[in-house]
Amino acid sequence: MTPPEVGEHVDHLIVGAGFAGLCAAIKLQEDGERDFLVVEKGPDVGGTWRDNTYPGAACDVPSQLYSFSFAPNPEWSSSYSPGPEIQDYIRGVAARSGTLDRFVFDTTFDDASWDGAAGRWTVRITGPGGSRTLTATTLILGAGGLSEPRLPDIEGIGTFGGALFHSSRWDHSVDLTGKRIAVIGTGASAIQIVPELQAVASHLDVYQRTAPWVIPRNDRTYGALERRLLRTVPALGRLYRTGIYWAHEGYVPAFTIEPKIAAPAKKTAIANIHRGITDPALREKVTPYFEFGCKRVLRSNTYYPALAADSTELVTDPIARITETGVVTADGVERPVDVLVVATGFYTTELPVTDHITGSEGRTLGAVWRERGMAAYKGTTVPGFPNLFMLVGPNTGQGHTSMVFIIESQVAYVRDAIRTMRSRGWASVEPRPQALRRWNSDLQRRMRRTVWTRGGCSSWYLDEHGRNTTLWPKSTITFRRQLAAFDPDAYDVRRPTTTPSREDVPA
Repeated sequence: MTPPEVGEHVDHLIVGAGFAGLCAAIKLQEDGERDFLVVEKGPDVGGTWRDNTYPGAACDVPSQLYSFSFAPNPEWSSSYSPGPEIQDYIRGVAARSGTLDRFVFDTTFDDASWDGAAGRWTVRITGPGGSRTLTATTLILGAGGLSEPRLPDIEGIGTFGGALFHSSRWDHSVDLTGKRIAVIGTGASAIQIVPELQAVASHLDVYQRTAPWVIPRNDRTYGALERRLLRTVPALGRLYRTGIYWAHEGYVPAFTIEPKIAAPAKKTAIANIHRGITDPALREKVTPYFEFGCKRVLRSNTYYPALAADSTELVTDPIARITETGVVTADGVERPVDVLVVATGFYTTELPVTDHITGSEGRTLGAVWRERGMAAYKGTTVPGFPNLFMLVGPNTGQGHTSMVFIIESQVAYVRDAIRTMRSRGWASVEPRPQALRRWNSDLQRRMRRTVWTRGGCSSWYLDEHGRNTTLWPKSTITFRRQLAAFDPDAYDVRRPTTTPSREDVPA
């Protein structure tokens, strides 16, 4: 699509072309809302799965669940899809949807400001043809929480003379064969990367701050007959998806009510350590000290054997600094390195995109959240930011199941909000502050019972104040139920050329 001209107006501007943005585009089109534009900074759809091309990249949620409910894929090669297959799936869904004519790629979302007089967003974007300003009635954010990589603040990291890159920005031009490689981090990406690097490196150092819980990856290949049945009997795919969904929901009580319920899974994780590692000292290093589920539970059959290999050293001493040729730990030991891979996660509790969105009071969303804490009504809307809808917003994350389920739930809520605005002739809607306070107070009260905040648990789920602003503390079916219909009584509304109404709006 040709980028819009300066001053052009669209009904809906969608930021991001991953699962969230694509879902919004498809469902808006189904509703007859064809006047939208999707702005994507990368060269293709896919988001996380376009960017994360590191060796071994794969999903840790079963394939049948990690896909749109309205676009099943009978061609998955295995129960846990490798990254390239997921990216191909997203591309295929996008191509078949008939929406790609309204996507612009290699185009950044620079900033957006709410124009109260006009009742619309003024947006600046920059693409191959330069910067352009346009307006939009609604702004739908699908940028995601795993899109901006976080580099560690380590002394001397800028002086390293070898190849250095973040796991989500993999440099495929670097030949890793026979190199001395260091990996900083032991999270979800790292445990997939480490076995792949161990197989080609002359030596591998893995720098661990805290050990994760890792359970076996019970993956299996789908045979030709099974795939044929999935193609010809759609009900079989729906049965798979339903069974997997409820099996994963079975983890919820252990995370949100009573951690002791997870005892069998914890025993499985300990058995996984003993199966992969025989050295008692190394076993002790990789055994977590926190409750099962406090941090994301990971899946791998190959991580522990890779750590146990003669060519690998697991380093648990803190990193003091990085030199031009190696990594120095707090005990003064310097380990030589040719290639440094940083697998230290993303900006999840302080989303960079929020510093580029200015609301009705002249403040950016980032500034508001830094002062008050990251929060959104139903994880989707924020007071002071009319007609702004966030997908994968605050407290919508999952530690046990597919985010696609959450995305579809939020998109359904946004669709109903837009339908309600159309039918009632409203120019804008924004949640009332008291609605957000009630929502967030209940959410944080529930959060205190969860494994993520008990017993001093520390993780990337928590913000600088120690609040979990990332995860949803109830079942996903509860989330879907609470977002099943737009609730106008929780919102202030504006009719064209009128001031916002502060009276209760009848449902």
